[in-house]
Amino acid sequence: MSLPYFYEQHIQIPVHILSEETSKHCIQVMRMKRGEQLQITNGKGELFTATIINADKKRCQVNLEDAFSGKSITGDLQTTRAKISIAMSLLKNPSRFEWFLEKAAEIGVSEIIPLVSEHTEKENFRFERMNNILISAMLQSRQTRLCDLHQPEKFNQLISQPYDGLKFIAHCADGKKQSLVEAVHKKDHTLVLIGPEGDFSATEVEAAIERNFVAVSLGNTRLRSETAGIVASALLCGISL
Repeated sequence: MSLPYFYEQHIQIPVHILSEETSKHCIQVMRMKRGEQLQITNGKGELFTATIINADKKRCQVNLEDAFSGKSITGDLQTTRAKISIAMSLLKNPSRFEWFLEKAAEIGVSEIIPLVSEHTEKENFRFERMNNILISAMLQSRQTRLCDLHQPEKFNQLISQPYDGLKFIAHCADGKKQSLVEAVHKKDHTLVLIGPEGDFSATEVEAAIERNFVAVSLGNTRLRSETAGIVASALLCGISL
């Protein structure tokens, strides 16, 4: 049976005091006792097995024993995977964007950049809420690396920044496009741009291509923005394994 699994942003070695929230969950909710074990990650690739030495519901104290670096909780190496970055427009319905965040993080995306493009209808963005969704997704999928969430960026600012890897823009307009699967090389860091409900404008697509982004297709059907984000995430994370 798997040990209970928690996230602590800062971990002290060899004795660590859990945050009040984690302490309450361990001792009051899960009714864990002195001598019981749990696992903790700092979201940076490190995984610790710990034993409770003081079962306080506000300041639970644990002794860190085994440590693993660069592994998921199932033991698979994560540091060998290519960095997968998805820059997707904020959506009119925030819950759809939050659904994308959750699923992309579970799949294994490294970085998510909320994008503001010409056709983005709303720019409502609650960083703390959305980062907590990513933390929950990391714990649910028992990974040790927290997906990096950025503050929203303007389209033109993002495409003007240097990027050490492959750069793609997925759009629905007619024109020359490659299949994303065929365009990606295993182990390369990859950035994919996904547009809003109204897609990217022709001007934006042209501007991205001028900055060495490659236009790609995600399949033969027209996808919702959040679905396109998930399809891109699944394809790229599968290729990077």
